[in-house]
Amino acid sequence: MGNWLSDWSSDGSLGVPSRPVHKQEESIQANLQPNEKCLKQTGVTLVPAHKLEEYIQANLQPYEESLRQIDQEVDVIRCLLSMGNLVMGVAKGGSYGRETVLRGCSDGTLVLFTDHFRKFQDQKEYQDNLLDLFEQQLKSHEKYKKSVKRGDALVVQVSKPGQSILLQLLPAYNPLIIGLPLQTVYLNLKKSMDGVGASPGEFSDCFTTLQWQFFKKYPRRLKDLILLVKHWYEQCQEKWIIPLPQPSMYALELLTVYAWEQGCQAEDFDMVQGVRTVLRLVSQPTELCVYWIVNYNFEDETVQNNLLCQLKSPRPVILDPTDPTNNVGKGVRFWQLLKEEAQAWLDSLSLNESPATYWDVLPMPLFNTPSHLLDKFIYDFLQPDKVFIDQIKTAVDIICSFLKEKCFRNSGTKVLKTVKGGSTAKGTALKQGSDADIVVFLSSLESYDSLKIKRSWFVQKIQEQLEAYMQPLELEVKFAKSKWKDPRVLSFTLKSKSLNESVEFDVLPACDTLGQLRSDSTSRTSRTKAYKDLIKLYTSQDNPKGGEFSICFTELQRNFIETRPTKLKGLIRLVKRWYKQYEMKMKPKVSLPPKYALELLTVYAWEQGSGIDDFDSAEGFRTVLDLVIKYRQLCIFWTVNYNFEEEYMRFFSPLGRGRVHSQRETERRKPNLGSGRSLPTRKDAEAGGRQRALALLSLRRCVCARPSRERSEMAGYP
Repeated sequence: MGNWLSDWSSDGSLGVPSRPVHKQEESIQANLQPNEKCLKQTGVTLVPAHKLEEYIQANLQPYEESLRQIDQEVDVIRCLLSMGNLVMGVAKGGSYGRETVLRGCSDGTLVLFTDHFRKFQDQKEYQDNLLDLFEQQLKSHEKYKKSVKRGDALVVQVSKPGQSILLQLLPAYNPLIIGLPLQTVYLNLKKSMDGVGASPGEFSDCFTTLQWQFFKKYPRRLKDLILLVKHWYEQCQEKWIIPLPQPSMYALELLTVYAWEQGCQAEDFDMVQGVRTVLRLVSQPTELCVYWIVNYNFEDETVQNNLLCQLKSPRPVILDPTDPTNNVGKGVRFWQLLKEEAQAWLDSLSLNESPATYWDVLPMPLFNTPSHLLDKFIYDFLQPDKVFIDQIKTAVDIICSFLKEKCFRNSGTKVLKTVKGGSTAKGTALKQGSDADIVVFLSSLESYDSLKIKRSWFVQKIQEQLEAYMQPLELEVKFAKSKWKDPRVLSFTLKSKSLNESVEFDVLPACDTLGQLRSDSTSRTSRTKAYKDLIKLYTSQDNPKGGEFSICFTELQRNFIETRPTKLKGLIRLVKRWYKQYEMKMKPKVSLPPKYALELLTVYAWEQGSGIDDFDSAEGFRTVLDLVIKYRQLCIFWTVNYNFEEEYMRFFSPLGRGRVHSQRETERRKPNLGSGRSLPTRKDAEAGGRQRALALLSLRRCVCARPSRERSEMAGYP
């Protein structure tokens, strides 16, 4: 793949985790007596949204005492089968091992590792013989005479008051016991499967220990969400008269984990948001491509080829995080039926008591997308549709009408104008997760100094008036609590009957330093004065804050991006999505540059490397990523709104207030565009790979580096 800026090329590869799938777990209901079946009387789709957590606790969570008694009996079974040195170790799997057991009845596996199997091939060849031995051993005890050999497992029903587990006993080879690197283990797995003609996922039980470790780290609340999804799935099964090939519940468990990891990662999350997100994913089966690289990755060529083959297979793809050969999302007809059920629940009144929200999760992460499909990815998943655009417009009209007509009508302050800012105004908003910024220019804010002194007071007054205004109109406003003593912005969420979903707002008071934007000399004069006053204030302060008054230049900032080609805005969306996915994975959280810095970097890459409307998105994306990795060499600016013709600008440098650095001194300082934050080492950048490069992008947000429209002049120091 090409690179617009060949001089900036760098090594590295893109690769990021996703989510998996496992072995089919048989329907538990079919194996239980009628009086033991888990029949919840109330259909979960009829439960009001605000009652879902109560429903989980009352109907789905297993009783702790029942599970404790089942654990004791499973230990007894383990001890019985360990006699005679046939069993060298065990691992608990299925819902029982993953701690996602539904109350009443559920599935479980007890994998019995034996040294009679020295390799994967031994398990395939001798497993049946060992099962016969285990069956004899177990049936020698009166309590387990009803155990049944079924396929490659010995099935035992373990029942205690309030809970029943259909336990499958599986003799297996333990590939982890000799301590080989996992890459070597998976290489051996692929070779063994090819050698004996094994089916994909046939040896997945050998990795039950890894599966247990994978689920162990997730919070209890996420597992409660899994219980809700599984219970809904069971109730769907009861509706389907014709038996269908069905993926395991493990597939839905992994899809739920994926939704939480990609969209939330908080332990105390909103259960309704969670279930809505999972249902949205289920309703897009032909787009689902989910995998993890926590145990295997793309480093080994054999494993890489297997992974790429899996990821190119027909959707849905949900790969088991412990077995790269095992896609547990198969079953097109089944997924089509489940899609219809998911959509029906999403549209139901019970799940839409108020404007519904969900996590920002795509059915296929960006990193799974082939380069030639990036344009389709942008169109399908990132570009807002008409519904979103109309909703934002409606919400903005509500707030702007309030600001202009109601907010300050009984005071001496007048609203000079309101300006829509942020990504929605620039045309770079993502389909999900974008908010609306409204900058309100007030007559009482006559200068930068007055803005600095009075804006927190105006933020408070706007909130007070907005609360009073919304009540009679049946509009619900939820204000975000600011962490700052003197907030610069009023943040809130607006809900109403006319909006399908809630809309997040930032309202920011500003002083009108530019006046009406025109192309005449009067407008240029006011712009010159605005920058001159800004630099004078900046250089007079002991601890100046770059970008403190950039909100006053919102119109220029908007115009600079808004007039760009549609495809360039699509590339900006792609870069922002990449940023967002990486930001979610940052643990611990670190201070990252603003997304606006990445928008400017993308514009710079396009202007310098392409400049045409119909460019190759993959080349553009790679160019931006290469620039990010070269962050220490970035020095980017435009001279469309300010330049070096004015004396005050020639003698100003944000790197050293009030004086100009020579070019050599400037190069030595390695200037950046953006905020002065501490930087990791170059070694950190290279070790982290391209998906970590964003953490290393620290672009200084200088007050004067806010561009506008027209062409740009930029300098990038090599």
